[in-house]
Amino acid sequence: MTYDVYMHFPVIAIMTFFVGAFIVTLCGSKEKIRNVVAGLAVLIPLTLLALLIKPVMVDGEIIVYWMGNWEPVEGYAIGIAIEVDALSLFFGLLVAIAVALSGFYSFQYIRQDDARGSYFTLYLMLSGGVMGIVLSGDLFNIYVMLEVMTFAAVGLTAFRTWNPNAREAAFKYLTVGSVGSTCALLGIALVYAQCHTLNLAQISAILPDNMTPTMVLAFALLFAGFGCKSFMFPFHPLAADAHGAAPSSVSVLISGVFTKTGVYGIIRVCYFLFRTMGNEAVQVLLIVIGCISMFVCVTMALNQHDFKRLLAFHSISQIGYILTSLGLCTALGVAGGLYHAINHTLFKGLLFLTAGSVLYATGTTYLEKLGGLARKMPKTTILFLVGAFSISGIPPFNGFYSKWMIYQATFEKSAETGNIFYALVTVVCVVTSVMTLASFVKVGHSVFFGQLRPELEGAKDPPLGMRVPMWIMAALCAFSGLFPNIMLDYVIVPAVNAVYNVIPYIDTAMGADYAATHLTSYMPLMNGQLSVIGAWSPLSWLLLFAIALAAVLLVSLLGRSNRSVTCVEDSKHAVFFGGEQAEYSHAAGGDLFWGFKHNLRHYLGYMSRVHTGVTNDYMVWALTALAVIIAYCFAFI
Repeated sequence: MTYDVYMHFPVIAIMTFFVGAFIVTLCGSKEKIRNVVAGLAVLIPLTLLALLIKPVMVDGEIIVYWMGNWEPVEGYAIGIAIEVDALSLFFGLLVAIAVALSGFYSFQYIRQDDARGSYFTLYLMLSGGVMGIVLSGDLFNIYVMLEVMTFAAVGLTAFRTWNPNAREAAFKYLTVGSVGSTCALLGIALVYAQCHTLNLAQISAILPDNMTPTMVLAFALLFAGFGCKSFMFPFHPLAADAHGAAPSSVSVLISGVFTKTGVYGIIRVCYFLFRTMGNEAVQVLLIVIGCISMFVCVTMALNQHDFKRLLAFHSISQIGYILTSLGLCTALGVAGGLYHAINHTLFKGLLFLTAGSVLYATGTTYLEKLGGLARKMPKTTILFLVGAFSISGIPPFNGFYSKWMIYQATFEKSAETGNIFYALVTVVCVVTSVMTLASFVKVGHSVFFGQLRPELEGAKDPPLGMRVPMWIMAALCAFSGLFPNIMLDYVIVPAVNAVYNVIPYIDTAMGADYAATHLTSYMPLMNGQLSVIGAWSPLSWLLLFAIALAAVLLVSLLGRSNRSVTCVEDSKHAVFFGGEQAEYSHAAGGDLFWGFKHNLRHYLGYMSRVHTGVTNDYMVWALTALAVIIAYCFAFI
C-alpha cells in the first residue's frame, strides 16, 4: 500500500464518525438500520487506524494531510493539517478501540432507554471530536474538536432524564468545563498573536526560542485548560458526578478517551510546543499534581457507597499515575505513563461495563443494596475480577507491568538525582496501589459475594451482545500484561520516540530542513532513538518489595485503632453487609475498612465536606487552581 493511499485514512476516520452521526439521525426509529450504521461508523475508523500501525509505528513515517490542499506557502502554514505521528496514532488507537467496544455494548444496554437515536448521534459526535483532537495538527482545530467533544459529553451526561442527578451533573460539567475551554482558547489566541500561525509543527519551531511573559501566560492557560479536560486535581469532582449520571457505555468514553485528550494535550504543550519539560519546575508541577490526584481520589474512592462513583474517583487516581510518570521526563517514565494510558483505557472500560451490567440486571449501583451476585451473574463476576486485578496491579494482568515501570522510573530518578522527593513519589504510588486493591476488595464483597438479597433473585448475566465487548476488553487486559515486549516494541517505544524527537514531525509538515533553519537553540531531551526499556532488574524488584512492604505496614498502622470502639447500629456507624442480613454480619462500622477510615476520619470528613456538590464551590476550585498555576509558571519558568 502506497503513502498516497493511507495518507487519506486519518481524515476518513474522523469524518466517518461525523457522517455516521448525521445518518443515524436520519434513520429515526428504524433501530436495525441505525445499529448497522452506528456499527460501521465505529468499525471503519478502528480498521483504518490499525492499517496505519505498520507505516507509522514500525516504519516511522509521519502522515500529513492538508485539508483543501492548503499547503504551506513561503514557510507559513495557512491551512488545516491532519498530522499523524506515532504519538497521535497511539492515542487514536486508544480512542478507536474504546469507542468500538463501548458502541457495540450500547446496542443492547440502552434498549431500556428512550431517544436511542439521539444517543448514537451524540455518541458518534463525541467520538469524532476526540479523534479529531488527537489526529489534528492545527491548534485551533484542536479547540474546535474540544468543544464538539465537550458538548456531546454534556448531552450524554444528561441523557437519562429519569435520573434526578443527570441534569445537575451535566450543568456542572458544562459550567466548570467552560473554565478549561476558555483557558485553552485564550492560550491559543496568545500563541497565535506571537507566532502568527496555528500549525503545531510551525509553532514548535518558533515558540521555544521566544518564551516571553506573554508566552509563559499562554503556557499556563493551555496547561490548565487541558488539565481540566483530564480531570486532574482539583478539577476532579466533575468526573464523579458525570460518571454517576451518564450511561455506563458513556462512562467508558469519558474515563477511557475523554481524559486522554487532556493527557495528550499536556504532552503536546509541555514536550512539543513549548518544550518546557527540561525545566525542573515544570517536572515538579506535573509530579505534584499527579501525586495529589492519585492519593486524594483513591481515598475518596475508598469512602464511596456507589459503584460508579467509586470507579469515577479511581479513574482520576489512575490519571494521576500517568501525569506523575510524564513529569519525570525520562524515557522509562514516559514509557510507563503511555503504557498505563493503554491499560487504564482497558481495565477502567471493563470495570465501567461490568458496573453497567450490574445496573442493567438489578436497577441499582448502590453497594448496600447489592450482594451475592456471583451466584446469579458468574460471568460478570469473572470479568469484574479481571478488571479489579488489573487496576490493582496484580500480575499477570496489565496494570502490574505499567505500574512497575512507573515505580522503577521514580526510583531511578531518585537514585540519579539524589533527591529524596522522587523516592517519596514511589511510596505514594505504591500506597495508592494498595488502597486501590482495598477498595476493590470492598466492591467485590459488597456486590458479588456475601449473601444474596431476596430482591436480587431475578438477576442474571447480561445478554451476549453486552458480554462480548467485556470479554474482548478482559482478553486485552491479559494480553497486554502477558506480552509486554510486544506492546513495547510495536506501540510504546515508537510513541516515546515521537514524544522526544520533534524534528521529523516539523520537517514532514513544513518541508525538509525547516527545523534546522528555525530551531536555532534546539536541545533534545533525549539523544538518539529509544530501543529497549528494561523493567525487570532483580535489584529493583528487591527494592520495590521493600517499599511495598513499608507501604503495607504504613496502611496497616493507620488502620489500627488505639482504643476500643463499641460498634453500634446507628446512622453514623451502620453495620456494613455485603448482602447478608445485618444480624449475621461480623464486619461492623461502616464497611470492611472501618478501622482505617476511623483513624483517618478527620481527613475523610474534611474531604467529604469540601466535596459539597455545589457548582459555585467547584468553580472556585477551578479558578483558584488556574491562579496558582499561572503564579507558579511566572515564578519558576
